[in-house]
Amino acid sequence: MSNITQPRLHHLAITVTDLDASVRWYESVFDVHPVLDVPHPGGVGRILAGADRQLMIALHRHDNNNGGLFTETTTGLDHGGFAVPSRRDLELWQDHLETNGVVRADTADKPLTQSPIADEPYASVLVFRDPDNIQLELFAPALQHED
Repeated sequence: MSNITQPRLHHLAITVTDLDASVRWYESVFDVHPVLDVPHPGGVGRILAGADRQLMIALHRHDNNNGGLFTETTTGLDHGGFAVPSRRDLELWQDHLETNGVVRADTADKPLTQSPIADEPYASVLVFRDPDNIQLELFAPALQHED
C-alpha cells in the first residue's frame, strides 16, 4: 500500500427493527453507549461508542423497515468481524454472550444464537447473531502448534 496508512474499522452501521431493544442489547454485549442521534430522511441513526471511542456501532431505524429478519444471502452486509487477543477471550465471550441471552447452539443460524468456537488454520472464531439475526464474529489469533 505504498506510503498510505492502512485504515482500521471506524464504525459498523446496522439497520435494526427495534432501535431501543437493539441499543440495550449492543450496550450490554459490547459495552458501548449512545453518544449521538443522527436524524436522516425516514429515520434516525443512534451512534454507540466505548469510553475510548475505539469501537463505534451505528444502529439505524428506518420508517419503511418491513420488520423482516436479516439474511446474509441478500446483497448488503454479510457479517461484522471483531478481533480479540486470544482463544481464552473467546471462551470468556461465550459466557458473556450467554448472560446476554445468546444461547449456545450447534450453529449460529437464528437470532440470539452462538456457535461453538471453531479453531481454523487462520484464526479461532466464535460466530453469533444479534436480535435481528445479523451475524457477528469474534476472531482470535490461530493456535500455535509445536511439532
